Amino acid sequence: MKALILVGGFGTRLRPLTLSVPKPLVDFANKPMILHQIEALKEVGVTEVVLAINYQPEVMLNFLKDFEAKLGIKIICSQETEPLGTAGPLALARDKLIDGSGEPFFVLNSDVISEYPFDELIKFHKSHGGEATIMVTKVDEPSKYGVVVMEEETGKVDRFVEKPKIFVGNKINAGIYLLNPSVLDRIELRPTSIEKEVFPQIAADQKLYAMVLPGFWMDVGQPRDYITGLRLYLNSLRKKSPSKLAGGSHIVGNVLVHESAVIGEGCLIGPDVAIGPGCVVESGVRLSRCTVMRGARVKKHSCISSSIIGWHSTVGQWARVENMTILGEDVHVCDEIYSNGGVVLPHKEIKSSILKPEIVM
Repeated sequence: MKALILVGGFGTRLRPLTLSVPKPLVDFANKPMILHQIEALKEVGVTEVVLAINYQPEVMLNFLKDFEAKLGIKIICSQETEPLGTAGPLALARDKLIDGSGEPFFVLNSDVISEYPFDELIKFHKSHGGEATIMVTKVDEPSKYGVVVMEEETGKVDRFVEKPKIFVGNKINAGIYLLNPSVLDRIELRPTSIEKEVFPQIAADQKLYAMVLPGFWMDVGQPRDYITGLRLYLNSLRKKSPSKLAGGSHIVGNVLVHESAVIGEGCLIGPDVAIGPGCVVESGVRLSRCTVMRGARVKKHSCISSSIIGWHSTVGQWARVENMTILGEDVHVCDEIYSNGGVVLPHKEIKSSILKPEIVM
């Protein structure tokens, strides 16, 4: 089987992290976001992944070359010269997706983190005999999204309602699809939307089905959702493979610590924390609801909450970093500094406190 991952553009919502690497290579729970998807695809027998991309394809491919060999999966790029929306890239990659087998192929949005129940998706798709299956997830506030109106028993999709004013349902498109090759005949090579143009057309022909995604779902394309997504992911890990999580008297709740990270005496870490490879957390540090990426150092008695510490950054002694502070790569926060929601671009030194959320260039 094959899969296409919609990588897309610049990842502006996740800057300053995406100033260093393309968004799918930003670490999430200690590995690049896209790797979570590729590993799950490999498990259900996908042998070739096409990345639909319009930005820095060489960076992506160079990075993923290592994983091609490790995972035994072929990874290729389909590069847009102009943004083609969410359906155009499928038309562009048509020759890479069709192999004459008639097998359906996966399409994923690269920002989506979930338990990826691809096995169940394949079984459901084959059982209903339609042309396409989309995964949907239940949300509390459907008025912010495009809602999928479907038959509960069969999963057949009736219609889509964009940001409904009155309640029509609480299921939204989760950005995970399984499509028959015939769907490609419906897509022209131009900027076009799979959600607004292609799927409604298939639904009108009574050939579109939806499956409710079991477990958690999050679009982690922006910082607040990234932090929430980490909590949901670690919670799921607790249920599925608790041995991967850290334990001990200094750990509270779900915490993921890379084996090469070093943690000092008298720290209190958790809940919902990921500490990446080569990180050093000195003594007496307090961490909660945060990510500390590869090679970062957190000095003595500092406190970090609800924040993202980018690669190779340093947080000084007795510093306090909170409220969605995001440090880009190689940022150095001096001793005794306070950051309240500072968004700091790469290679900066912060010598004075950031008292209200602002961008530091």
